[in-house]
Amino acid sequence: MYSHILNLITLLIILINLSLIPPAVTSDPRVTTASNVTCGTGSPTTPTYIPTFVQAMEQLSSNLNNSNNNFATTNITNIPSSNNSTFSFYALVQCHEDLSRTDCLVCYAVSRTAVPACLPRTSGRIFLDGCFVRYDNHSFFQEAVDPNTDTKNCSSNLRSDNDWSDFRGGFNEFNQSVRGLVENMTEVALNNSGFSVMELGGVYGLAQCWESLSNDGCRTCLEKAKNEVKTCVPSRDGRAMNAGCFLRYSTQKFYHNDDEGGGGSSAISSPGAKVAVVLASVAFLMISSFAGYAAYIRISKRREEKKNMGQLSNSFNKSGLKYKYETLEKATNYFDISNKLGQGGAGSVYKGTLPNGDVVAVKRLFFNTRQWVDEFFNEVNLISAIEHKNLIKLLACSIEGPESLLVYEYVPNKSLDHFLFDKDKVQVLSWKQRMGVILGTAEGLAYLHGGCHVRIIHRDIKSSNILLDKDFNPKIADFGLVRTFGADRSHLTTGIAGTLGYMAPEYIVRGQLTEKADVFSFGVVVLEIACGKRNNAFVEDAGSLLQTVWKLYKEGVVAEAIDPLLNGDFPEQEALEVLQIGLMCTQASAALRPSMEEVVVFLTTKSGDRQIPVPHQPPFLNARALMSQGLTNSSNSSPLTKMGQSYTTSQSSTTPSSEWPLRIDELSSG
Repeated sequence: MYSHILNLITLLIILINLSLIPPAVTSDPRVTTASNVTCGTGSPTTPTYIPTFVQAMEQLSSNLNNSNNNFATTNITNIPSSNNSTFSFYALVQCHEDLSRTDCLVCYAVSRTAVPACLPRTSGRIFLDGCFVRYDNHSFFQEAVDPNTDTKNCSSNLRSDNDWSDFRGGFNEFNQSVRGLVENMTEVALNNSGFSVMELGGVYGLAQCWESLSNDGCRTCLEKAKNEVKTCVPSRDGRAMNAGCFLRYSTQKFYHNDDEGGGGSSAISSPGAKVAVVLASVAFLMISSFAGYAAYIRISKRREEKKNMGQLSNSFNKSGLKYKYETLEKATNYFDISNKLGQGGAGSVYKGTLPNGDVVAVKRLFFNTRQWVDEFFNEVNLISAIEHKNLIKLLACSIEGPESLLVYEYVPNKSLDHFLFDKDKVQVLSWKQRMGVILGTAEGLAYLHGGCHVRIIHRDIKSSNILLDKDFNPKIADFGLVRTFGADRSHLTTGIAGTLGYMAPEYIVRGQLTEKADVFSFGVVVLEIACGKRNNAFVEDAGSLLQTVWKLYKEGVVAEAIDPLLNGDFPEQEALEVLQIGLMCTQASAALRPSMEEVVVFLTTKSGDRQIPVPHQPPFLNARALMSQGLTNSSNSSPLTKMGQSYTTSQSSTTPSSEWPLRIDELSSG
């Protein structure tokens, strides 16, 4: 397949070069480029855009051939789009009126071989010295100026004595000639259907408005153009290229007088001109075909993904878990902002009420990247296959609307971070409630690591991903970053993903992923729950919670570490053991950390019946130290070097979030 593409590109280059060879006639179609192709920023929402482009260019060519002048437009409206809407396509060609019909058709044929460089973007334009071509998804025929795209082009300066030899008055004479030329030329054009050519004091000029402009629009465009080219002096050549007109001056005559065949209506007759037009047309079709082929490959991949999702849809149909998009849309009052529960890395979560009265949480996913598609499959495939009282329950799925939706059980108390870190706390969790959250989270993780049919690593355990039901029982949520691996594997080496401040050091620095990465994250959460403080390890000039707790633990003043909002209402021995468990889970060495099953045993066994090991000092990483380690690591495979600056702010509450924590988007597959 790739050899065919290479041959296609090689042939394309040859054809374009041939098409740019001037035809064997005395006329000049002026196919030199006055401006590079200018492309818009919009992207089409439908795979039919490129075929529509080809169709419009052919119509434009036909309209130009059949017109009595050097101007043509075309538009195709109400074209069905893939998102159940329609779109429109508009195109325009304007040859300068001094060109013959032959030269105009050649100039257009050459220009349309360059415009496809903008595909698949929804707009593009090119100025040649003899013609202008533009396409867009809205009607622009009356546009005179555009501050975003209007430009000028000034050639080399006249500086040496020889350069000024034609102007006895030197620079001043040249400057006056240019200024007088563009002023007079503008007025003549406005009285001559928007076109004029002129010579004044050894300087030659041309002004051309597109024929679709009104006289007022032409004046607006040329007024701006003449002011632009005046600033080109002392350049020997200056061009102004605006949305609705073209204006040029030069020390060399470049236009055709009427007696030289300009503006005629003769058809293409010379063999050289025919060859140029044919080759340029073939080159255009080749470029369009190649662009279409590239689009076909992308569309095929999307269809394959939709096929996979269709198979997934069938399984949900059989299990009764599939809902219609319209039903869920209506349930959330069309995703009204007042129903928004939170914002995550892969989408937003909304509260919804189903027709039967059940209240649910609807996660709205936006598939802008392949990564998000993978996260969707992770959530659906894994969550639908596992069930535990401390894992959020997946109720339904919708994959046939403009975006995919996941429906979860509604958890009324939102996420744990609301009760720990919000400035205006609605409620302060009691010590008993905190212990219940710690134990329930530990049991949920222990189930993921060894209690279900497959080993699952969550990779993003943090306070905002632990939801609380009406009785403040915890439920682990957001399974978009999970990884699974067989019992025969000791670890996975993968691109990093998760949230800074909760990520294990061996995972950040070497990309080694085991269940102990979740254990480290859990340990951080335990300390946050007990202390009521966020782990600010990656905020400049902020002390790490791990560092603070370790210092107080070593000094034997555990009570100072516990959340002061509890007002001392907690058992000191139990608080000491909780901090000890948190520190033990966050030890630098993964081998020294307990398994989640062992943590559950520590939490459920009476103090006299078990002994919690004494922890070693946890890693006191901060952002500067971490980046220093990563940047000095010479290994090209270091996941830290892949991290770069690719992160998004993790927001799981409706309250404004600070820049911390930062969720690292995965840059390579596991």
